[in-house]
Amino acid sequence: MWALADCNSFFCSVEKVFHAGLEGKPVCVLSSNDGNIVALTPEAKALGLKRGDPVFKVKDVIESHNVRLFSSNMRLYAAMSKRVVSIMRRFVAQVEQYSIDECFCNLSGYEETRDLVQYMREMAATVKLWTDIPISIGIAPSKTLAKVGSKFAKKYKGYASVCIIDTEEKRRKALELTELEDIWGIGRSTLARLNYLGITTPLQFAEMSEGWVKRHFNLPAQQTWRELNGIACIKTDEVAAKQSICTSRSFGEMTSRKEDMRSAVASYAASCANKLRAQQSVAGAVTVFVMTNRFREDLKQYNNEATETFLVHTCDTVEITQAAWRALDRIFLPGIMYKKAGVVLSGITPKDAICLNLFDEIRNRPERMKLMETIDTINGRYGTKTVTLAATGGKEEKWHCKSCLRSDDFLTDINGLLVVKA
Repeated sequence: MWALADCNSFFCSVEKVFHAGLEGKPVCVLSSNDGNIVALTPEAKALGLKRGDPVFKVKDVIESHNVRLFSSNMRLYAAMSKRVVSIMRRFVAQVEQYSIDECFCNLSGYEETRDLVQYMREMAATVKLWTDIPISIGIAPSKTLAKVGSKFAKKYKGYASVCIIDTEEKRRKALELTELEDIWGIGRSTLARLNYLGITTPLQFAEMSEGWVKRHFNLPAQQTWRELNGIACIKTDEVAAKQSICTSRSFGEMTSRKEDMRSAVASYAASCANKLRAQQSVAGAVTVFVMTNRFREDLKQYNNEATETFLVHTCDTVEITQAAWRALDRIFLPGIMYKKAGVVLSGITPKDAICLNLFDEIRNRPERMKLMETIDTINGRYGTKTVTLAATGGKEEKWHCKSCLRSDDFLTDINGLLVVKA
């Protein structure tokens, strides 16, 4: 059996931990530059607010209902996520972190000595007691069904934080009540093809024959079909390893200076390279895109992108940054007021599958990889940007996100420690 533990409204829940008086109140966490809502509590949803809403369009609702807003603080959220996972590992030996707010727990063997539902409720209660983060847990024979169960546990309080799908009757009922687009592993293209073939519910899909599924869909969709039928076949570590990595931000202030654009692109390229190394992968290409502010019709509009490929797949920050700059040079136009830029790494493969090239001009790759490992070690110990490229600029760069409503780094910065006054 597998359990999927999902932190409820995680970003908002973390903010509520460190700001008293927000329990039961509408809370929203905003995107870069505080432009859009990226996370919200059930109380905020009840007001009609939705994820992705531009703040300026829902300003009246926010002000009239005293909705509390916070800028995203990924460092704080990651630190709290680490604490939650450490508590889960006290209960379950094998915990696979799938995302910042989701973990799969392998419960194989635990059912012989424990009541799984009560044991998971004990885990949820401990996480809530020690961190004040509420979690919802789904238990099922496969990871996909466990995710379905976690949604029911989150939606209906009667489950007391834990929903188990352990019988054929429960499986069929859960799939009958779940929207097809809410099934893990069914993306837009798969959803469109299923609808085209007359499949509108997860239960209908699960009831199709294996031969029919193989004729119409690729391997990932076939795995989803098996999972919906209670056959565990998805390895989370393979799913979690991203096939493309993107870092993009809207600028705090629009800019037409190429120096600012190079600095921003260097920063985003370094962030992508860090994520790439964290999942033990290398990339075959880097794409840079730029765009103007589509809401400023009084300004000239321009969007473009360019891609540079590598002779040898790499995760070297310097090499990726230099390639990103070459891509930027191809699409940058002077006199344009740019609002956003981004870097995307693609062609991602495991780092142990690197194929060398006779015409590779970089002759010291092993030494450069050791340098990257050393930098990662230092940044992991002292902070993510303790050692970085000078090309990324300083905090005073105008393109940096505003984040005017950002909380302190309460768990990772000694200057951000909460002060209790008598």
